[in-house]
Amino acid sequence: MADLLIRNIRPMGGEPADILIRDGRIAEMGVGLEAEGVPVEEGRGHLVIPGLVDAHTHLDKTTWDMDWHANDQVKTLRGRIDYEREQRLEIGIDPARQSMRHALGLIANGATLIRSHVDIDTRHGLAMFEGVAATREALRDHVEIEIVAFPQSGMMERKGTVELLDEALTQGAEVVGGIDPCGFERDPKGALDAIFGLAQKHGKPIDIHLHERGELGAFSMELIFERTRALGMQGKVGISHAFALGAPDWLRTQALIDEIAALDIPIFTTGAPSAEVPAIMRLKEAGIRMGGGCDGIRDTWGPWGLPDMLHRAEVIGMRNGLRCDFELEHALHICSGGAAQAMGRDDYRIETGGAGDLTLLQGQTLSHALVQRLPRPLVVKAGRVTARDGTVIGKDMP
Repeated sequence: MADLLIRNIRPMGGEPADILIRDGRIAEMGVGLEAEGVPVEEGRGHLVIPGLVDAHTHLDKTTWDMDWHANDQVKTLRGRIDYEREQRLEIGIDPARQSMRHALGLIANGATLIRSHVDIDTRHGLAMFEGVAATREALRDHVEIEIVAFPQSGMMERKGTVELLDEALTQGAEVVGGIDPCGFERDPKGALDAIFGLAQKHGKPIDIHLHERGELGAFSMELIFERTRALGMQGKVGISHAFALGAPDWLRTQALIDEIAALDIPIFTTGAPSAEVPAIMRLKEAGIRMGGGCDGIRDTWGPWGLPDMLHRAEVIGMRNGLRCDFELEHALHICSGGAAQAMGRDDYRIETGGAGDLTLLQGQTLSHALVQRLPRPLVVKAGRVTARDGTVIGKDMP
């Protein structure tokens, strides 16, 4: 936690103001603020938003800054998962080094909060968790990293995975993960019983990957709804991807959306160009919390992606066919304060008492800043400057 005075910035693209941060939180906003002994940064009229947030990524997977990985693998979900699990050591994907590279890229581009799904499986045990946890500790003054204990290879066919997830949660993973209860686990009752059981035992929230599409995905969602309601976990269960919400049957998906809104289930989207995706403006109208994420970037699954949440907001915006300024502003919101709120952080707001996690943007308006995607002039985490003009302060790339 630190103190900082930033002069002449435009909160959420509005009128110029100064922001005073004390003990890591916004203490005062106004014009002509003074604070003796407090470091001062000149905002030069730039826009300021809550820190950018990657609410769905995989820090343990990237090949960023490694030799080029030629991708010629089977294009099925199970094929990609099996290849990555069995070949990642041969490829040289060290989870501590590579998660550090990925996280530093996000920080340089304005991120102050990251939710990373980290593989837990019987092939590697807790090695991926331990690598990302080391990065979390090393970067604790630069960014907050929330770890999801993620059974990407499944729990039902790989006995011992549930016990490993239990241990990861005991050692500090913050969220219980899961993957397609029907299409991948092939035992929805067993898989969801295990996921919700771990969440109940450890008092942790849930974030389930749901790639299942159409009626299969709708069925899995309904099973998630049942358990959420029965266990009183409203607001504590999130769904990532949620491709079933992009199905063309409007009435069917509206029934799902209504349940999601009633149970306060946040949705995390990557705007995947190759899949049906939730329509973010439709979910906004329903009052559903949403977060955006860059997912995996440049890994064994594919060569695309950047560690930059403005880039991801652009991908989500284009995938959703957004054109109007208020729509672009919402795409930015779900990669910033909205994503944090979807993760349960209601203080990610530019207001007195809000978190002192801020990102300055270059542009005339928020929409202009999004489409320009210029280097971030200043990034602040809990009142501490962590990056300037695209360069992280105090940490070198490994």
